[in-house]
Amino acid sequence: MNRAAPMKQRSVPLSIVPREEEADGFIDLDRLLAIVVRRAKLVAAFVVLFIMLGVAYLLFATSIYTSMTQILLDENLSKFAEEEPTPANSQMLDTQIASAVEILKSGELALRVVDKLNLSENETIINPPRSPVAIVKEWLRTATGLFSSGPVVSEEAARNGRRLKAAALIQQALTVERVSRSSVVALAYKSSDPLLAATVVRGYAEAYLTDQLNANFEATERASVWLQERLADLRQRSLAAALEVERFRSENGLTAARGELMSEQQLSDLNSQLIVAQADTATASARYNQFKSIIDQGPETAVNNATISPKEGDNMVIRDLRARYLTIGKREQEVAQNFGEDHPQAVSLRTEQADIARQIYQELQQLTASYKNEYEVARSRESSLRESIEGVVGRNTNASESLVHLRELEQKAAALKTLYESYLGRYEQAAQQRSFPIAKARVISEAGVPTAPSSPKKTLTLALSAVLGLMAGGAFAAFQEFRERTFRLEDDVRTILGHKSLGYVPLVGIRTKKSAELVRTRFASDRQPEAIPEGTVEFQRLSRMVLDAPQSSFAETFRNAKLACDHMLHGNESRVIGIVSAVPDEGKSVVAANFAALLAASGKRTLLIDGDIRKPGLTQMITPAPRTGLVETLMGEATWPAGIKVDQRTKLAIFPVGGEASHHQPHQSHELLASAAMANLIENARSSFDYVVVDLAPLAPVVDAKAFAPLADGFIFVVEWGRTPSRLVRDVLHSEPQINSKVLGVILNKTDMDELSKYSDFGGVEKYRHRYGKYYVEHTIDGNRPAA
Repeated sequence: MNRAAPMKQRSVPLSIVPREEEADGFIDLDRLLAIVVRRAKLVAAFVVLFIMLGVAYLLFATSIYTSMTQILLDENLSKFAEEEPTPANSQMLDTQIASAVEILKSGELALRVVDKLNLSENETIINPPRSPVAIVKEWLRTATGLFSSGPVVSEEAARNGRRLKAAALIQQALTVERVSRSSVVALAYKSSDPLLAATVVRGYAEAYLTDQLNANFEATERASVWLQERLADLRQRSLAAALEVERFRSENGLTAARGELMSEQQLSDLNSQLIVAQADTATASARYNQFKSIIDQGPETAVNNATISPKEGDNMVIRDLRARYLTIGKREQEVAQNFGEDHPQAVSLRTEQADIARQIYQELQQLTASYKNEYEVARSRESSLRESIEGVVGRNTNASESLVHLRELEQKAAALKTLYESYLGRYEQAAQQRSFPIAKARVISEAGVPTAPSSPKKTLTLALSAVLGLMAGGAFAAFQEFRERTFRLEDDVRTILGHKSLGYVPLVGIRTKKSAELVRTRFASDRQPEAIPEGTVEFQRLSRMVLDAPQSSFAETFRNAKLACDHMLHGNESRVIGIVSAVPDEGKSVVAANFAALLAASGKRTLLIDGDIRKPGLTQMITPAPRTGLVETLMGEATWPAGIKVDQRTKLAIFPVGGEASHHQPHQSHELLASAAMANLIENARSSFDYVVVDLAPLAPVVDAKAFAPLADGFIFVVEWGRTPSRLVRDVLHSEPQINSKVLGVILNKTDMDELSKYSDFGGVEKYRHRYGKYYVEHTIDGNRPAA
């Protein structure tokens, strides 16, 4: 008991392995290639299915023949009939071609073709071959019509209805499109009758050309009639406007010379004279003011200021007096310097100089008075011209207003005359074009009778079927891959659970499924494990596979599990190992039996306890059925060694659930496993055995394994390959940290070794398992291989 105490103090996971880093890269080509290889058969099945559907379509589809003609829209065809053809740019050309396409698609043109070819009585047009869906719709419409009575339709209405129906049907089968960027329009018609297709296309081409001719003629005729009416009206209005201009001119006296009115010429002359008078007044005023300023300064300064006007118009007397004044002054200065200022000659000279200065002042006064008179005359003339201009302007105001109205009348008359001349030219042109009924289109490719159907195209249909099958298969395969939520590889165990993988236990025998289970397995991502049907392989034989095939990959996985237990529990002399799973029917009992048999065969004292009290799988392999076992021992009805059964071949001690007592109180199983009696039993087993292997109930449905968890040194977790949902296992373990921390490793049970390598990437361990056969000698049971 003392040596068992430290074995129960472990609080950290024993086998958690660091998660491998995910491969860096945008697209994992190795994984993508593995998916393609893995789902190749499924995709191929879809491709074959779609090709078969394509073949069925080709067998039942109606052959359709297409006849085509080409019409050239050429403006040059009418250039001789038009005096000035309209230049066409690329935008106008596109518009014309688009209009031609819409005309060809119009219902009016379709009705003309129907009437001309009498297509309303053609059964191929009225009742074309119908698809199965159309037939069903017609049946339903007929059945509905039996319960409703519509109004009686007259023969004329029925005939018109057939016309409209035929026109609508040929519009649906008609294709009109522009050929590249040219001026050519391609017209094609599809029909199950090749001759009818060619006839309809030819009828359409003729109807279009005829429609163009009729449209041109009718448009020209309507334009001519309208222009003629407008010409008569414009002629009358133009004459009335001209007469009104002349009458208004005479009534208002608006006579003109050289293109201008007389009053305007007079006003222009007066303005010119006024400008000259203003210039003369300004000149006289300047001279008068100049001399007046000299006089106003006094006689003393007048002699000095008289020199400011040296023009030719000044008085010659002033100039002579000025010269004498300067000469006398010079002599007076010389005498004064030589003989003194009081010398009689100097005094005489100064007296003479003063007299001359007085004379100069008098002359300036006379000249200023003369300039004043000249200024007054110029100003009077200017005022007179201004009065004359004001009088002329007053008289010309009324004439200007009348002139404005006159010019308005003249413009109206000129506009009417120009419009009349324009309409007259257009009328003459329209009259000429009526005699040239030329269409601006011609047929450049006659419609022939098709010899081969245009649809369905066999090669294209089969190719498209294959492509659709490939796409559908790929999409379904991708859906399956995205919905994959189970364990396939050991790397999944390490990545999702964080535990060590102990290896793969190959699938023994063949799984059989019901049809409903097959559907659920194919489409459900969280499908539950399926039980191996009874009678497929005997349970007793499965529990000894590790002994019957000791050199197989089956046995090698259990050896790896034993090595992991010895390594991780190397300090324990006696080891209690629980075998658990998340859900029932994952093969944990077979794993427990084979693991215990391997331990016993290696010479270790091993006890195998069937701890799944509610569904004892190991107990079923014991014959005859035991009378006492684990339940009786825990309830105190028997001693624990009394219920042990020993396998004579391996010396494996097996402790079954028990006899009748185990069926009376199955709901108390968790209390029994968590009882003190169970703890004492395990302590006693430690003292007698090297290994105690306990087959426990699944974790998800019941709590029995959780109750036993404190007594175990470690757990081996069993997961069914490709069946057990990974999220379920992860959630179960995360919700039970006491068990999760003691998990020694995970065994992937019931592995399909033929399919295993398909789930591995290039370079993965599973890709090279086919090379391991040199080290294994596989064993068969009932003709079925236990391992791939």
